[in-house]
Amino acid sequence: MYKLLGGLKNYFKWQDVQTDNAIFRLHTMFTTALLLMCSMIITATQFVGNPISCIVQSIPAHVVNTFCWITSTFTMPDAFKRQVGLEVAHPGVSNDFNDETAKKYYTYYQWVCFVLFFQAVACYLPKFIWDKFEGNLLRTIVMGLNIAICPEGEKQAKKGAILDYITKHIKRHKFYAIRYWCCEFLCLVNIIVQMYAMNRFFDGEFMSYGTRILELGDTHQDDRVDPMVYIFPRVTKCIFHKYGPSGSLQKHDALCILPLNIVNEKTYIFIWFWFWIMTAMLVGLLIFRSVIIFVPTLRPKILNARNRMVPIETCRALSKKLDIGDWWLIYMLGRNLDPMIYKEIAAELAKQVDHKK
Repeated sequence: MYKLLGGLKNYFKWQDVQTDNAIFRLHTMFTTALLLMCSMIITATQFVGNPISCIVQSIPAHVVNTFCWITSTFTMPDAFKRQVGLEVAHPGVSNDFNDETAKKYYTYYQWVCFVLFFQAVACYLPKFIWDKFEGNLLRTIVMGLNIAICPEGEKQAKKGAILDYITKHIKRHKFYAIRYWCCEFLCLVNIIVQMYAMNRFFDGEFMSYGTRILELGDTHQDDRVDPMVYIFPRVTKCIFHKYGPSGSLQKHDALCILPLNIVNEKTYIFIWFWFWIMTAMLVGLLIFRSVIIFVPTLRPKILNARNRMVPIETCRALSKKLDIGDWWLIYMLGRNLDPMIYKEIAAELAKQVDHKK
């Protein structure tokens, strides 16, 4: 298992220079690694054990298994509420009486590992776009000053270079900030679209999947339908037709066991909760970004909260004299520079910008 998932450790490496937000990284890095891990586990499970085992008489098992896997299996939704062992053999498994409209077909299990992989690619896309836009600008500006231990002469030279860059490029960073915020908004769009797509993938059952599991404990035993068994049934049916010795058409009713759904049901309950948590965090993040953009009076407090060593008067001076793009660059420098060096740069920058103005 370690060899299988060991390659995902690169997604959890600490970034010495951070060009994005923690919630942004949770979406683009952690969620990507989570979906890739789920895809790998499901893929490995398919190869370790038989993903489907069907019971049928007078036909070789491997033939029926292959046929039912590449076509589809079904259950009878009205049979989930019947008593197992007395009325039905298994939850959702009963006689269909040739009523096609009463059947619920399951075809998703062939595609789960591929869908999870493409979901992971979609989650990583905002970071890929942002890295192309950002172009290592922040790393170039920081120049290793995120660590204060360096010769004094080198430190002063690098501080002078940072101040020189910022003062010469005043009001040229608005698109830098807007592009990053657009990538954050793209994360929210991606999560919402993926939840909608998964809901379509599971025939409208995914959106209420987690809430139905939470409500399961309050439901009476006789009225209880396990949503995990309903969406990811362990036992299904499959119809196999063949010709008899006289050329007559014969119908064989196969009972199929889907052990892979034990993994699928646990995987998607975790994904359901995580995606709703990510949605809430991203909505909160975008509200915070809106406050930064449309309420300029709060910018000094936000800048001061980033580094308490910088006096609030300096934060007010910087927020008043810089536009939103330059302010965002200063804010991100506070995340990456050593606190003492950042305090000195902020104080000197407030003087230089005032003098230039």
